[in-house]
Amino acid sequence: MIDITVNGEARRLDLDPEMPLLWALRDHLELTGTKYGCGIAQCGACTVHVDGAPVRSCQTRIGDLQGRRVTTIEGLHREGRHPVQLAWIEAQVPQCGYCQSGQIMSAAALLARTPRPTDAEIDAAMAGNLCRCGTYQRIRAAIRAASSRA
Repeated sequence: MIDITVNGEARRLDLDPEMPLLWALRDHLELTGTKYGCGIAQCGACTVHVDGAPVRSCQTRIGDLQGRRVTTIEGLHREGRHPVQLAWIEAQVPQCGYCQSGQIMSAAALLARTPRPTDAEIDAAMAGNLCRCGTYQRIRAAIRAASSRA
């Protein structure tokens, strides 16, 4: 048994400790906002927070999460009104939208540790999140907008 907190709720998972967190979230906890992208932690689509830090859930074993706190896109704000989510909507960031939950989770982690990031800090923090649609300029603008709300 693995005891973790997911989106503020204590959970006890009777799963193989080698299972990636991504599949525990999607298949067992039915939190499908976290997306499978590449499966090798290179695209960022599966980004969630573990104890506030962004991690790639496709390569994070649930057995390594005993007693830790996991936040998914569903838990970032109960009503979808986190400053980053609001800025994303206002800037009309998504095109296809597939990578967006991972992008938002990385951006939220950045702003939690660096409330007023420079463009270089934004670029560095978001470098591991790929967008096939190429909305990088809108992503940066939305992060800047969200930083001014805090």
